[in-house]
Amino acid sequence: MRLDTVFLGRRLKAPVLIGAMTGGAEKAGVINRNLATAARNLGLGMMLGSQRVMLEHPDAWESFNVREVAPEILLIGNLGAAQFMLGYGAEQARRAVDEVMADALAIHLNPLQEALQRGGDTRWQGVTYRLKQVARELDFPVIIKEVGHGLDAATLRALADGPFAAYDVAGAGGTSWARVEQLVAHGQVHSPDLCELGVPTAQALRQARKTLPGAQLIASGGIRSGLDAARALSLGAEVVAVARPLLEPALDSSEAAEAWLRNFIQELRVALFVGGYRDVREVRGG
Repeated sequence: MRLDTVFLGRRLKAPVLIGAMTGGAEKAGVINRNLATAARNLGLGMMLGSQRVMLEHPDAWESFNVREVAPEILLIGNLGAAQFMLGYGAEQARRAVDEVMADALAIHLNPLQEALQRGGDTRWQGVTYRLKQVARELDFPVIIKEVGHGLDAATLRALADGPFAAYDVAGAGGTSWARVEQLVAHGQVHSPDLCELGVPTAQALRQARKTLPGAQLIASGGIRSGLDAARALSLGAEVVAVARPLLEPALDSSEAAEAWLRNFIQELRVALFVGGYRDVREVRGG
């Protein structure tokens, strides 16, 4: 059973990315280096957490610096779309990539999280036009991603003529950053139904595949097992991304993070084997 695949022009030993998680915070550097080491050992890719803090507070750079432990992995930087409505442009995008020696940049859409955040940025009118404008000035792959509430068909249609390399649907069903914001601000969740608003991952994948049939898709949002990953691949994802389940192992050690990922990949291998598939391309219908 072959699990290797090509994503953003790079060969991965399995269709798995370590999803965006953290940076700049206490212990973030340890977490990121442990995750990067696991990605290196397993031949996987990794997406960094939001680098806004790094650009605005240079002393936070060290927590994002993983190239010293994983010089060859597919590494994806990360900035918020809201910042591009408030003065960020191609210069900041290039810094986010260059200063950590990343291969690509993810730009995350998080309007619900911002709306529930104290002092959050709620200027979103024209955001799809702005992101297309910035992406056209860059010479590295740009990914559009949600943060756990799902990319819907209308947003994808608005972005369809942009030069984007991939889309991370990041559907509802996993970590709700809107819920996290309310917990941080109030110590409790005041709007539980609102915090779970969004398009579930499976539905988001179907909509994305129908709306952008030739696009490269990342499935994240509630991907907790290799069986979840197999289902996501069957719905058209090129790769899956996992974040929350890796936080505790990564706080422990790179070995613990690697062990979790090895089990996840083995579950995926078994799920595809019993489904009668020979490789990842076949499960996608290729």
